[in-house]
Amino acid sequence: MSGSTIGTMLWSDPENKPPKDLRDAQDMMRRAGLLLALAMVVAMFVLGIR
Repeated sequence: MSGSTIGTMLWSDPENKPPKDLRDAQDMMRRAGLLLALAMVVAMFVLGIR
């Protein structure tokens, strides 16, 4: 009986939606991380050629 209660509680939880400014900040950090990773790869490539 307790298992079904836990299951229904999980489904009835409110959706996990962060506020818009937090989502924008997360997107910006994701882009910055990708840019930094790309810059590191390019830098290693350039240093490896020399």
